[in-house]
Amino acid sequence: MFPGQGSQAPGMGRELAGHFASAREVFEQADAALGFSLSKICFEGPSEGLQLTANTQPAILAVSVAAARVLEENGVRPDYVAGHSLGEYSALVIAGTLELGDALRLVRKRGQYMQEVVPVGQGAMAAILDMELDAVQEICREAAQGEVVSPANLNSPRQIVIAGNQSAVDRAIELAKARGAKRALKLNVSAPFHCALMQPAADLLAADLDQAAMRDPQVPVVRNADATIAFSASEVREGLKRQVVAPVRWTDSMRALRARGVELFVEAGPGKVLSGLLRQIDPAARAFQAGNLASVNDSLAALKSA
Repeated sequence: MFPGQGSQAPGMGRELAGHFASAREVFEQADAALGFSLSKICFEGPSEGLQLTANTQPAILAVSVAAARVLEENGVRPDYVAGHSLGEYSALVIAGTLELGDALRLVRKRGQYMQEVVPVGQGAMAAILDMELDAVQEICREAAQGEVVSPANLNSPRQIVIAGNQSAVDRAIELAKARGAKRALKLNVSAPFHCALMQPAADLLAADLDQAAMRDPQVPVVRNADATIAFSASEVREGLKRQVVAPVRWTDSMRALRARGVELFVEAGPGKVLSGLLRQIDPAARAFQAGNLASVNDSLAALKSA
C-alpha cells in the first residue's frame, strides 16, 4: 500500500538511494523524466519546496516506487496493490500499468491542476474523529449553505476527512464539535482535494489520462473511487478520472483486501499513516513499513519469518 499527500518530509528517500542501486535508479529516472532534480528536493528540501503540491506528488511517488523496488529485489512481491489518493499512481507503476516517467509527469500535472483551480485560502480540509459517516454527511449538508463541503477521505471507522469551501468547512467543524466528535481540526493542506471544487482539475487531468499509455495491471489494483479491484487498463483509467472529485474509500478498500484473504500489508513509501489507519480498520491485519533503511531492513526480516 502506497501513501498519499501529507506523508512527505525532507530527507525522504536519501538512505534508500544511498544503499540500494534499484532505489538510486528510480530517482535518476525521475530527475530525467521531469527535467529538474526531484531527488534533491526529496533528499535535501527545503520543506517549502517539498510542500508545493506539484512537487509533493511526484516526490512521494518516487520515494514509494523506490521503496517498492528495494522490496521486490529482495523477494517481496505483492498479490494486490492499493494507494491512498496520489498513492494509487505509485501502485499502478508497481502493477506495471504505468511507466515511471509517465506516472511522474501525470502526478505533477495533477498537483498543478489541483492547486490552480481553487486559489489558496478559498478551500480547506478538516479531520473529524470518532463520528459516524452518516452524522458527518448530515453535518456537511447543514454546513454547506450554498457552498461545497463533503466527506473527502473515508480513512478509517474513527477518521473521516471533509473538504470544500473554507467557510463551509469551518461551519462543519463547529457542528461536529457540538454534536460529539472527539476532535474536529483543520488540516494544513494547500487545496480541498476530493470534492466537487476539484471538477475543473478532473476535467483537465482526464485529457492527460486519455493520452497516457496504460497496460492491464500485472497485479490487481484496488481503486480509490469505489474500492473495487481493477484488472484492466480501461478500469484503471476510468477510476483515476473519478478519483479527483470522489472521496477516497480507504476503509472499504482495506476491507475488500481482507475479504480476499490478505493478511500482510506493507506500506511502501514515506511515513506510517496507512499502517495506523489499518490498525483502526482491522487490528488483526499485520502492517509493516518500508520507507527508510531501518524500516526496510526490519520489514524484510519480519516478512521472511512471517
